[in-house]
Amino acid sequence: MRLRLSFIAVLLCLVAPVARADEGNGLAVTDPGVLRALETHNTRGLGLAQLLDPARTTPIPNDALFALPATTQIRAALDNAFARYLADHRTHQPGVSIGVGPGHDVQLFDQAMLTSPDARFVLAGIVDRMDRAYVAPETCGEIRLIYRLTRTAAGTTPPRLPMTLNLVLRAKDLNDASVTCADLAGRWLDSASFTETGATRADRLLKPDGPLATITAAHIDRVETNLQIAHRPKSETQEFRTDYLQRVFRFDATVKQFREAPMENQIDRDRLLADAALGRAFRDWLLAPANLLAFDRGTVLIPEKFLATTSLSSTPAGFAPSALQPEFGLIDSKGKGVFSERDVVAALERAVAQGGALENIRSPAGFARRLNDITCGGCHQIRGIGGFHFPGADTLADQATQGAVPASPHFIGDQPRRRDIVMAMRDGKAPDFSRGFSDRPQTRGSHELVGSPVLDGWGATCYRPKQNGVADKSFASWTCAEGLACQQVGADASSAIGMCFVK
Repeated sequence: MRLRLSFIAVLLCLVAPVARADEGNGLAVTDPGVLRALETHNTRGLGLAQLLDPARTTPIPNDALFALPATTQIRAALDNAFARYLADHRTHQPGVSIGVGPGHDVQLFDQAMLTSPDARFVLAGIVDRMDRAYVAPETCGEIRLIYRLTRTAAGTTPPRLPMTLNLVLRAKDLNDASVTCADLAGRWLDSASFTETGATRADRLLKPDGPLATITAAHIDRVETNLQIAHRPKSETQEFRTDYLQRVFRFDATVKQFREAPMENQIDRDRLLADAALGRAFRDWLLAPANLLAFDRGTVLIPEKFLATTSLSSTPAGFAPSALQPEFGLIDSKGKGVFSERDVVAALERAVAQGGALENIRSPAGFARRLNDITCGGCHQIRGIGGFHFPGADTLADQATQGAVPASPHFIGDQPRRRDIVMAMRDGKAPDFSRGFSDRPQTRGSHELVGSPVLDGWGATCYRPKQNGVADKSFASWTCAEGLACQQVGADASSAIGMCFVK
């Protein structure tokens, strides 16, 4: 565990220059001064409250936010999730104390902050996700406004709390023919050349020809929440662990409310294992050649009947198979899971025979890894910073104390792929929406990631082939840069996945 924590500490230093460069590419807004000006803009404020209730002109604290008719079901669902988490803990670990503050074995998130007048969700970043246009081509993908829960009372420490709220908007209106996907892609890419800073840059981003001009309340699609529901400090009786609760609430325009919704590709493992008929239906659907090829490319959209409405993920999950991983138990060589290894091998062969070119999944182990990282929970267990892929900028902090890293290695490693897609859309070309595994990004023909922690540099995920064994085709290319070697992480020497460290 000490090795893992040291790795994270050094990684925060290593990824900072890349994170700042990515904003220059025009696909994210992470500068604290610009975000502060956008949130409090006098005519087009992008505060959470202003978008949920356009009659408001300023940000509001959480007690008022969750009193809005649109958010009442979000609050109720989170309250229910806390109650279930506590009940489960008391059933399975009655001797382990749980509560708010350091006096407990398991330190619970302070639920009172969700409706406190001394806390609010502060705009911490804006991310262009036109690479998600494969989900809804007619809206050109998404724009995501990410808010971080922050204490506002003077002297409270720490001010920023481990919860983000992601407001997902359609990038353009379905009925707006005046803006095309190519137009919008060009606006985002052009913003890389803006030289203005602070409020002046915010104004330019919001101008009629700016990339944020299309953002209105009418474009809201859903809210995604991610919070560190509990933290377990390392002690003589327990290992260090944090649990993260993730939920999705889709906006119902007919009643103007957010309602709990299935989470995209968050397979309901427990239900699939308990319901044999449902498990067989999922196996047959996913192993069909067309769906398997989309699964390999990372663009699969699993039907909602197989999905869960809640994700409870834990970090560190480690590289060895365990119940902390979403796919655990679904693939079983003895035929007790939803998939057998024989099922997977046969399906891969059928897909290739029918003309499919597999880019990532070339073995049962690759299939299992994709099952993990295609889910919300599995993706957030991989290469996050404290369980988040976009912690965001601290816009309320003094400039001298600003954090250097607004995003995780996962986010940074995916930026070249996203930019490649946006450039193709701008140029009227067919985008390649495929993606690699969450912890091993595609290089997309570019060398900008080579030797960096997000690809094959120090701390990168890599493959450790067994001595005198046949290399797994899904991971054979996961090597380390010159001077580094793929080494074991943690106590489990059987894991084929390791990290690149000095030889």
